[in-house]
Amino acid sequence: MENEPAGSRRNHWTFLTNHARVLIAIARDPGVRLRDLAAICDLTERTVQTIVTDLEADGYLTRTRDGRRNRYAIAPGARFRHPAEAGREIAGLLSYLAAPLTAPTAPPGQDRAAGGA
Repeated sequence: MENEPAGSRRNHWTFLTNHARVLIAIARDPGVRLRDLAAICDLTERTVQTIVTDLEADGYLTRTRDGRRNRYAIAPGARFRHPAEAGREIAGLLSYLAAPLTAPTAPPGQDRAAGGA
């Protein structure tokens, strides 16, 4: 979204902030490179670097060196910042959004109707 012309942004809003997108991508792959985070989140590398710095400064993640790369760890017990969600941990949302996508399942009873049971 960041790379789109300013006029087209008005019609393209999303539920998640860029900070949330970056944190979710890190939850999926703690060894991800900033360049890859930028591509995944459709942001510039500089923006991703600023977001990672924000998240680290506010205690949401830690960064350690692993050879020539960084490895990230999301802080256990980290909580949402907004007063509407105050006191709730981000872990549940991250585990839900970072989980692999699964194929949709049929509602209960649908298989029996299709099979003539």
